[in-house]
Amino acid sequence: MKITDVSHETGSADWSIEGAKDPQLVRPDWSPADPVAIDGVIAKQITNVLTNNGYLTEIWRPEWHLDKLPVGQVLQRVLEPGAASGWHVHRQTTDRLFCATGRLLVALYDARRNSPSHGRTAEFRIGGERPGIVVVPPGVWHGVRNLVPVPSVLLNVVDIAYDYEDPDHYRLPLDTQLIPYRL
Repeated sequence: MKITDVSHETGSADWSIEGAKDPQLVRPDWSPADPVAIDGVIAKQITNVLTNNGYLTEIWRPEWHLDKLPVGQVLQRVLEPGAASGWHVHRQTTDRLFCATGRLLVALYDARRNSPSHGRTAEFRIGGERPGIVVVPPGVWHGVRNLVPVPSVLLNVVDIAYDYEDPDHYRLPLDTQLIPYRL
């Protein structure tokens, strides 16, 4: 790295290290400036509606056009502080992940061989402060980690209900070498 005098740009005696400047992270509307795209994954930030006694958060509306799939089941998962779910994927089921309380990291890996984003990873941070829903299509591995020192609640609005006799659920351990991401 090279140290450069940038006083001509700022009018002060500031110093900069070449290559140390942050890239743009968000646009003026606070949407990600350069989101990592995995084909078929949709992330929507949701705005809380402030009320006299708290706030209301819409989790799912068909007119958002996130997908045209039905709602087959709604699941709630509580993750203790620092806890992570193992990597998992579905062959047919689409997950729609929403953090009701706390803050979660949702990590994704596209293992679909015919996908234009095959081999890519992406991550989303969702929670009470910045609600959002992440739609994860079949064939995209995903794991979730609680980022805060209190329990976090994950809601999953799936299109196909869990089949107790023949689960559409495949798992890998968190430390697998098959996914190029450490959760």
